[in-house]
Amino acid sequence: MRKETLEKVFEYASMPVHGTLSRKLRKGLRVQVNDGPLHEGATIFLGDEFVRITEDKSGEIVNTYYDWTSVSSVRTYATPDNK
Repeated sequence: MRKETLEKVFEYASMPVHGTLSRKLRKGLRVQVNDGPLHEGATIFLGDEFVRITEDKSGEIVNTYYDWTSVSSVRTYATPDNK
């Protein structure tokens, strides 16, 4: 899948964070990259060569990095009222 297409999926699932290049997942949406863990309430940075997903896990900030060339699929999950 092309990088541009995957970027659009991330953009659909998130909204810009004012004053930054990052994006916050929309309320009620979760995202999954390559059948990996589900990310909820995360902030996403779409770089030229990588994607960074930042989450607060029990008071600890966790950054997960994906190389664009290794991203083969992105899934979004939403509750019925957040389609």
